[in-house]
Amino acid sequence: MIARTLVIARREFASYFATPLAAVFLVIFLFLAGLFTFNIGGFYDRAQADLRPFFQYHPWLFLFLVPAVSMRLWAEERRTGTVELLTTLPFRLGELVVGKFLAAWGFTLVALALTAPVWITVNWLGEPDNGVILAGYVGSALMAGAFLAVGACLSACSKSQVIAFVSCVVACFLLLLTGFPAVQDFFSGWAPRAVVEALASMSALIHFEAMVRGVLDARDLLFFTSVIVAFLFMNALVIDWKKAL
Repeated sequence: MIARTLVIARREFASYFATPLAAVFLVIFLFLAGLFTFNIGGFYDRAQADLRPFFQYHPWLFLFLVPAVSMRLWAEERRTGTVELLTTLPFRLGELVVGKFLAAWGFTLVALALTAPVWITVNWLGEPDNGVILAGYVGSALMAGAFLAVGACLSACSKSQVIAFVSCVVACFLLLLTGFPAVQDFFSGWAPRAVVEALASMSALIHFEAMVRGVLDARDLLFFTSVIVAFLFMNALVIDWKKAL
């Protein structure tokens, strides 16, 4: 099963680089990451040897760039009718779903890996806590994976990549929304504390910020893992349901 999943993942991963779109995505991601870090985030003005200005904008970068990667995963297959062909191949549906997800996640991790010069720069300028920076990268990778799983599921629901993109942006924004202080303050004014804490526990932003601070808590890892597994499972259900129609 693992070998067949990896075959699909390698095929899908290679397809990202078959067109100039991969280069365009990577250039846009790196440009915006640098812009937010050095210009808007005031990296040099802070005079601190850390990468907090770099990581704090990742949720907003992923909010638009990750749906751009995930929107084609299944929507394009459904539009061209090749999804029926895929499901007739000697692969299990779960292997197809996980393989496509791993390819998209791998492509996103390549984009993250290309930001390594920022890490090198902060080490050249000072003496940062590299353990905290590594935790931030882990958090970014997991958040990207969670957003991709959401996007893959929603891509399977529509033949239109535009609809898949917009619905993914909205869904991922809702995953972040409950972590906003304004939202928590609104509910804390009248809702029981248990409700406010429950809403906060469902926020990807809260879990991500904890990891950016260097805290790799099992609850944060479990949250992102659960989101990925849940949406990949729903992805398979949607594909199976659409196939039966």
